[in-house]
Amino acid sequence: MRPLPGVPGVAAAAALLLLLLPRARADEHEHTYQDKEEVVLWMNTVGPYHNRQETYKYFSLPFCVGSKKSISHYHETLGEALQGVELEFSGLDIKFKDDVMPGTYCEIDLDKEKRDAFVYAIKNHYWYQMYIDDLPIWGIVGEADENGEDYYLWTYKKLEIGFNGNRIVDVNLTSEGKVKLVPNTKIQMSYSVKWKKSDVKFEDRFDKYLDPSFFQHRIHWFSIFNSFMMVIFLVGLVSMILMRTLRKDYARYSKEEEMDDMDRDLGDEYGWKQVHGDVFRPSSHPLIFSSLIGSGCQIFAVSLIVIIVAMIEDLYTERGSMLSTAIFVYAATSPVNGYFGGSLYARQGGRRWIKQMFIGAFLIPAMVCGTAFFINFIAIYYHASRAIPFGTMVAVCCICFFVILPLNLVGTILGRNLSGQPNFPCRVNAVPRPIPEKKWFMEPAVIVCLGGILPFGSIFIEMYFIFTSFWAYKIYYVYGFMMLVLVILCIVTVCVTIVCTYFLLNAEDYRWQWTSFLSAASTAIYVYMYSFYYYFFKTKMYGLFQTSFYFGYMAVFSTALGIMCGAIGYMGTSAFVRKIYTNVKID
Repeated sequence: MRPLPGVPGVAAAAALLLLLLPRARADEHEHTYQDKEEVVLWMNTVGPYHNRQETYKYFSLPFCVGSKKSISHYHETLGEALQGVELEFSGLDIKFKDDVMPGTYCEIDLDKEKRDAFVYAIKNHYWYQMYIDDLPIWGIVGEADENGEDYYLWTYKKLEIGFNGNRIVDVNLTSEGKVKLVPNTKIQMSYSVKWKKSDVKFEDRFDKYLDPSFFQHRIHWFSIFNSFMMVIFLVGLVSMILMRTLRKDYARYSKEEEMDDMDRDLGDEYGWKQVHGDVFRPSSHPLIFSSLIGSGCQIFAVSLIVIIVAMIEDLYTERGSMLSTAIFVYAATSPVNGYFGGSLYARQGGRRWIKQMFIGAFLIPAMVCGTAFFINFIAIYYHASRAIPFGTMVAVCCICFFVILPLNLVGTILGRNLSGQPNFPCRVNAVPRPIPEKKWFMEPAVIVCLGGILPFGSIFIEMYFIFTSFWAYKIYYVYGFMMLVLVILCIVTVCVTIVCTYFLLNAEDYRWQWTSFLSAASTAIYVYMYSFYYYFFKTKMYGLFQTSFYFGYMAVFSTALGIMCGAIGYMGTSAFVRKIYTNVKID
């Protein structure tokens, strides 16, 4: 049987979060070894090939354990725990640069119950994941004959480990020793280890797990180029249309200033100037609105920082590092949420600022944790490795209450004091102006639905690559592409919301705050609709656990993306509205 490649998980976390967890004592974490020093083979998970996210503990199948009982080190980061990485010691005695001849390490007493478990695993194409020095290895459990009547278990693990100096740079597994599963027999499990000198540099040891032909395919490059050209076209179009239109508007309004009162009363007044006394009126439900804007600004900051870190550091080479880094950055950027949310709430005349701070601080964590805990109950029912331990839940709650909330309070106080005063260029009328009738396509609901089409069009190809890396066996590493797509998404979103807002104001409808937010946030609806297509046509998932896991976390991803886009759209549109009303003369 040909050797099976490994797929990297992810390990190491940001320093603050590591303080909450056991510290490592030995060499696996430094990735350096002395001759004949202990090398640990970790058994991680087992599960069906077609459903990457459905995983169970390796020893949930009746595999046996090697004779070695104790090891000198073990560690687990918060990211690993949240991803369901629960490593168990294989019991195999492996030493650095010390070959192990083929030999039996344990024996399975195969009764009918154990045979049925193996048969079920083989029928569903189960394979397992192991780790040596953070390098992943995959092996298949067994196979059936052509008729599907007899089932065979692979009993011999042939490990070939490449080393360069005092570091491990390559691991390959070949599964051999096919043994027929017959009840009431004993099956001997064996292994061997062969050490080979390798020219692979330690920094390049994960290159073999990457798939450049997939991520750097011409379609991927073409999609980036296509989106970039759309940005240039859209920015040029918005600039040309709005500048020409606004110039005409300013000329018309200046001409009206020169008229006497009688001519002005008889004139045909219309357009965005007519709502100058209402355009800066506080939005409806300002507490929720400001909390959403603050959360969206924080998500944008987290996305930007994590992508930059991922471009500088190869986070995909360590188990859980991407998730741990994201949690650390989210906690550290909590003042951003408080600053933008608190200052906006103060400018809109909000008085219950403590309530706004709590809602802003816990809006995203509550959504994520609520979804995760719901899926966790299903995972526990199915005995899946995705079940989050109780201690990890407590750690996440502690981060929310003792890190995120205090930092959010600091940001809120700064926002209210530094930029919480309403300095609008126009006075707000005491009595709201009635909104005139307008054509159906100028209604806010229609604008909201149409607003997300172009932003989604600029990112949907990248969505395919991101989904494939998470839900299938690909490792996403082209974070430069992701940075470009994020920039393109921001520009397209701002341009679209500015155009939508201009049309709305020109129709003398001053309800632009929620419209600008929701028209940009509607991108999330199209992303979630695309996830349905991806689930039914690109995956082979089935069952309650896999379905709830997929659609639950896709809902979280889509909602977070929508809140981020909404905040970006609102911030850009707010600057545009302030600019145009500053430059026009108002009586």
